[in-house]
Amino acid sequence: MTEAKSPSRLDRAAFVAAYGAVYEESPWIAEAAYDSRGGTHDDADGLAGRMRGIVEAAGTEKQLALLRAHPELADRVRLAGDMADASRTEQRGAGLDQCTEEEFAAFRRLNRAYRERHGFPFIIAVAGLDRRQILTALEARVANDTAAEFRAALDQVHRIARIRLGAPV
Repeated sequence: MTEAKSPSRLDRAAFVAAYGAVYEESPWIAEAAYDSRGGTHDDADGLAGRMRGIVEAAGTEKQLALLRAHPELADRVRLAGDMADASRTEQRGAGLDQCTEEEFAAFRRLNRAYRERHGFPFIIAVAGLDRRQILTALEARVANDTAAEFRAALDQVHRIARIRLGAPV
């Protein structure tokens, strides 16, 4: 974050416009961060911590809505255009737009099984991973306990937010 873009110098609308997409389709987190801001908002690490705290305090219902706002990985149709810019860029960076037909079929099958079992999409911070690593993680996590996956998904959502803010992970 640069001095010109210091979060504490933004009005509420500009703050939400700048940080409302950090958590997928959930500007309520940026709104709450603005409303309860303090001295920790002018660096990426402080803002990431504040936003994480808001999510952790939000309760299960809002957390589940946040998880459900995430796109499924390697969804060929959504990768073509119907997805948040950051998600599309992240997935393309991991090569998910270059899956073979067999890989797309495996992602579709496992994404469906994961969502049916847990009630939300499989979420993983794809930065630094390739499509084979992501598929392996999905295969490993699909059979996990839902409570453990809920926690794992929230942790991954926080990791994605930190990456989007440019904070150390």
